[in-house]
Amino acid sequence: MGIYINPGNENFKKAVNSEIFVDKSMFISRISRLLNTEQCFMCVSRPRRFGKSMIGNMMKAYFSKGCDSREMFSNLKIANDPCFEENLNKFNVLTVDFGAIFNMTENRNNVLKNLRDKFIEDFKDEFPDIKFSEKDSVADLIIKVFKQTKTQFIIIIDEYDTLIRERQNDALLEEYRSFLNSLFKNNELSPAIALAYLTGILPIQRDRVQSKLNNFKEYTMLAPAWSAEFFGFTKEETESLCNKYSMSFEECENWYDGYEIGEFDIYNPNSVVEAMMRRRYANYWNATGSYEVVSDYIRLDFDGTKSAIADMLAGREIRADVEDFENSLDKINTKDNVLAYLIHLGYLNYNSDNRTCRIPNKEIRQEWEKAIKVAENFSKIAEMIKDSEELLRLVQDGAADEVAAALDSAHSEVSSLKNYNREASLQAAIMLAFYTARTKYTIIQELPSGYGFADIGFIPLDKKDPAMIIELKCNHDADTAIKQIKNKNYPKVFENYLDNLLLVGVNYDKDTKVHNCIIEKYNIQSQ
Repeated sequence: MGIYINPGNENFKKAVNSEIFVDKSMFISRISRLLNTEQCFMCVSRPRRFGKSMIGNMMKAYFSKGCDSREMFSNLKIANDPCFEENLNKFNVLTVDFGAIFNMTENRNNVLKNLRDKFIEDFKDEFPDIKFSEKDSVADLIIKVFKQTKTQFIIIIDEYDTLIRERQNDALLEEYRSFLNSLFKNNELSPAIALAYLTGILPIQRDRVQSKLNNFKEYTMLAPAWSAEFFGFTKEETESLCNKYSMSFEECENWYDGYEIGEFDIYNPNSVVEAMMRRRYANYWNATGSYEVVSDYIRLDFDGTKSAIADMLAGREIRADVEDFENSLDKINTKDNVLAYLIHLGYLNYNSDNRTCRIPNKEIRQEWEKAIKVAENFSKIAEMIKDSEELLRLVQDGAADEVAAALDSAHSEVSSLKNYNREASLQAAIMLAFYTARTKYTIIQELPSGYGFADIGFIPLDKKDPAMIIELKCNHDADTAIKQIKNKNYPKVFENYLDNLLLVGVNYDKDTKVHNCIIEKYNIQSQ
């Protein structure tokens, strides 16, 4: 049993023995169908801590000749699958975590040379009867073993994109590309490889590495195919954990749901586990990534970027053309490139049906709040969000004139970003101005009620807080908005809150660019 060749099953054993373990072993059944086929080269890209490494450790434990994992898998789903006995611990497994190797190497320029030296040591220990040379490449090592043992290899490379994401020098990147080419575009080596599994945060870089890895089938955040349910927790898996730990599933959805990957709603697995173990819903994302990634790219402020982000902060979905992104960080030069990159990092969710993206959940929304605080070009929006709690208090206190003045400032900032009609920008301004109300309310735009749709409904999470209906008008008056709320019976949907319901009418004058506001407490007796 070596470190890089034919590893043991210790890492997967830790996962199985953990208090919270979600059985993803049927992944083995699915990839077993790919062995020695045209689809046997696969690359899975997902955000950090979405289960890529755990799947890799499971594959090592299952396939590696360096261990006996029968008992470990005996209580998992895969044990009842017909393929279980066929492939259990019957392959040579070569594995490397480029993220770990990169971080452990003092002189980064020597990372690949050091790795090759470690592979040679491991191969000599594992196959003492085979003669290896100090000049052998990794491909040479595999070919020699296959020729003498006739046992195929499964190659597992975790964080394959580390050198690309860390933006290493061109010489090292070219050396890395040659390394990949020698492994995966080598006709002599091809019969020796039954399966190759690469993981990363980014999909394969199209402009350069693609020439080395164009035989790989990709499974990404944008196009996961059959892999969707295996990376992250599904709704059913998450709900089961909430029931087991007597935690609110509704609150869990609010914090960690929002990723539509393939046909599944996927939850951030690391955050769900942390919440269950700590018995507290909170932001655990900052332990796995950094909001600085977001702030670095939104600072670039390509045309339309700021407007798109303002819309998403306001709760909207925005159109995104993600097809042109080449997965190359030095070629991010448009708004859509920025959005595509942030989708792959997990800071946005992408809906492939309508080709839109949005901020997925409360946890990630908090990361965006941090990001815009340090992005200078978002200073006014950050200030608006900071002041939003005070604005909510003003509405609840009935301070209509002060609310109108606050909306003047908010609308001025948001409308300066827009290229569409004022009514849409007014609604975006309202949603941003009441940003922190999300912590106390379920906010629904175009809320169906009575004989129409209320512009914005605020349903309180705590019944001590007043429910609110906001109706917006342009070039009319706030009184007209209040009358529409009453005449169309919008309060009908708030029948459980009629004794504590505020009606808010807001009008925007396009000529003067001034708002006026009326706030009324709903009067049941007058209806």
